[in-house]
Amino acid sequence: MPPLHSSTQHQPPLRLLLDCDPGLDDALALLLAHADPALQLVAVTTVGGNVSLENTTRNALQLRQYLGFERVPVAAGAPAPLARPARSAAHVHGEEGLGDVRLPVAGAAASTAHAVDTIVDTLRDSPGDVHLVATGPLTNIALALRREPRIVEWAASFVIMGGSYTRGNATPAAEFNIYADPEAAAEVFAANWNVVMIGLDATLQAIATPTIVDRMRALGSLGTEFAVPLSTFWTDPNDADWPGQAVHDVCAVAYVARPDLFVSRPALVRVETEGEYTSGMTVVDFNAADPDAADPNATVVTTVDVDAFWDYVLGVWALVAPEIDDRAAHAGERTRG
Repeated sequence: MPPLHSSTQHQPPLRLLLDCDPGLDDALALLLAHADPALQLVAVTTVGGNVSLENTTRNALQLRQYLGFERVPVAAGAPAPLARPARSAAHVHGEEGLGDVRLPVAGAAASTAHAVDTIVDTLRDSPGDVHLVATGPLTNIALALRREPRIVEWAASFVIMGGSYTRGNATPAAEFNIYADPEAAAEVFAANWNVVMIGLDATLQAIATPTIVDRMRALGSLGTEFAVPLSTFWTDPNDADWPGQAVHDVCAVAYVARPDLFVSRPALVRVETEGEYTSGMTVVDFNAADPDAADPNATVVTTVDVDAFWDYVLGVWALVAPEIDDRAAHAGERTRG
């Protein structure tokens, strides 16, 4: 088997700031961001989305301790959308956000800084050197843009898990992260940067099938007690041919380290904020007919090399499985003591 990162060997890791709402798949994305030696996780910011901000922040802190990135700051951000009541996906992720997984209480608190300040300050202090990834509603990112529009110049890249160019999952038209705060998403797509949009059309190709779940179990307790339950908690009761749960947010982190695993196309993306039935829809124009139309503002991922994706993800998780298993075992001994 070739090296995991043959194209990035002997190069410094790519620095990454993850804005998230953990969340089943956010937790798996954090595992990838921490475990991949080609990445350096420099900050985690949280937003209300899949579950409340209190729960997403608690989950991020517990994940930081369990996975072992204790020196990475975790900063809480916006509890609710810019202009709408907060929505929840607790019916998918469980009331507390991590399904049936219960992690030890975190021993360290969140940063006293607000997530928006953390985003702006981190990008300002290392212009062109930090990749910004958002896997929840885009409220924190919109607020950061309002505070400091120059973050569009400072981010090395900006990748989101969100949207769709076909159908949604929160509604027939809208994917949840965009639906949860369409006004924020509209501001983010309208800013003067290129948004790498990894939407449902791509992420629904990254399925934890029974075969993949068996491979996760081979990771030891990291697999059986963490990755497998997070990857299998939700099933669609309306799909008789349910293939398995998608690991949506993992795709966004994977894109930073391994863009070669994805096929994408430039597009002009606008966000619907007023439609009675289409609020939160990402309107994706791959072929603008009007020569006077605006230039593309996004790179929209269409295809995932599924076999190579899972080889990469499971290979990276395997790198830290012994360490995380050992840490979890010692935490359990301290708890019992």
